[in-house]
Amino acid sequence: MNGLKPFNARRLSVAGFSFLFAYILSFQFEGQVLYSLLDLRGTDAGHYILTAIIAHFVGLFTCGLFVKSQAAAKSMMLGGMGLCLAATVPFFFPLPALWMGGLIVSGYFSGCAVAAWGFFLRAYTPKNERIKSCADVLIYSNLLMIAVNVVAMNRSTFFGLGLSVLCLVIGMVFIWMLPLEKENEQNKSIKNKTHGGIKNQLILLCLFVFIITINSGLMYQVINPAFEHLTGLVSWYWAAPYIVALAIMRNLPMKAKRSRILYMGMAMIMGAFISFMLLGRNTSDYLIVDTLMLGACGIFDLFWWSILGEMLDYSDNPAHTFGMGLSANVFGVLCGGVLGMAVTSMGLPGAEVAVIALTVVCVTLVMLPPLNHQLVLLLKSHAYLAAYDNMSQSQQTDIVRQVKTLEPLTVREQEVLQLILSGKSNREIAGALFISENTVKTHARSIFSKYDVSSRAELISTLLKNQTVG
Repeated sequence: MNGLKPFNARRLSVAGFSFLFAYILSFQFEGQVLYSLLDLRGTDAGHYILTAIIAHFVGLFTCGLFVKSQAAAKSMMLGGMGLCLAATVPFFFPLPALWMGGLIVSGYFSGCAVAAWGFFLRAYTPKNERIKSCADVLIYSNLLMIAVNVVAMNRSTFFGLGLSVLCLVIGMVFIWMLPLEKENEQNKSIKNKTHGGIKNQLILLCLFVFIITINSGLMYQVINPAFEHLTGLVSWYWAAPYIVALAIMRNLPMKAKRSRILYMGMAMIMGAFISFMLLGRNTSDYLIVDTLMLGACGIFDLFWWSILGEMLDYSDNPAHTFGMGLSANVFGVLCGGVLGMAVTSMGLPGAEVAVIALTVVCVTLVMLPPLNHQLVLLLKSHAYLAAYDNMSQSQQTDIVRQVKTLEPLTVREQEVLQLILSGKSNREIAGALFISENTVKTHARSIFSKYDVSSRAELISTLLKNQTVG
């Protein structure tokens, strides 16, 4: 592999995943090529699309159960992409009996291949730069998807299918070229950083992702069908605002306050729905609605992809963590789509449907800023705790003494605080001090009050951030 000078491992990883994801976006996961093929054959698309999404969700969710090393991840990506290739071949022929099986196979193994890439994102992209790698793969894969869509929707569906398959083949070549030699060093580093797992953080992130994407699925069911007649424009413009938003977010300074951009994203989504209600259904109306909506999607997608990428540093199994996060995304799209179809099937006027969707968007998006705040705090506290573990006893004691409290801590509260800073759970603290969990909670609440914080994560962040960073 040393002879492949033009490409380093990070570029190979990004290129391989981008081509894989382009295949998924253009064909397997609600891709325009798949829609065009099903329409060409006069087949009801609904159950095919639903089956493919469910299979993809299961693949993402279960990959971490049997892929537990970088070598296994590479084998899964190559094998999974090969099976996707084989499962896509029947779509060149009028063999609908094989299509359902093909979508189940390609859906499941493409999900596994995506989750397995978590190993390479962690290994070959340095910490704090994963937002750039995530932006790159989303931008490149969407550009490729646009090229395939334009061909499939304006030229030939089967030529578009051929391009989707070509993306898969090129992706396999790049993944095959990926080296594996960094795994041992990476594992040692992770063992030092791992601090009781990231279960709570991952659950919180999955909730965050689910809330965002359930609204996306709902909105797409309401808005997209209204502009189906603009086929030529939709084929190339649909993802353009998404790509531009990703490019802007990618190049923001690291110190930029992205939480403010989330508010902008919320305003854009609401603006998209208000525009949808007030405007007509011609070209300029589509440009306004799509720009607002897809631009917001780009902001939110890169935000949670990058958080998920940084989380990989604290995971024993990146395929499990990456797959769980992305499966929450797919599950949200699935639930949002089903909800949107149900609302539409009730035959409500478009304006009323949009109002319902907008109400759901407003309610759920209000939840996002505090959720984001807690998630960032949890991630920071995890990093701070890992550094705290490497300090001497005297250094740990000094840190606690340096931060002033509103009132002095009692001796028992000091003991509880030290154990909190050691990363112990309430149950573990109760066991160590021979007291009940409820008593631990009482002491913890008193400590929070004296430090004027509202949670354990905020307490850890407040006490340790100045002493451990740098």
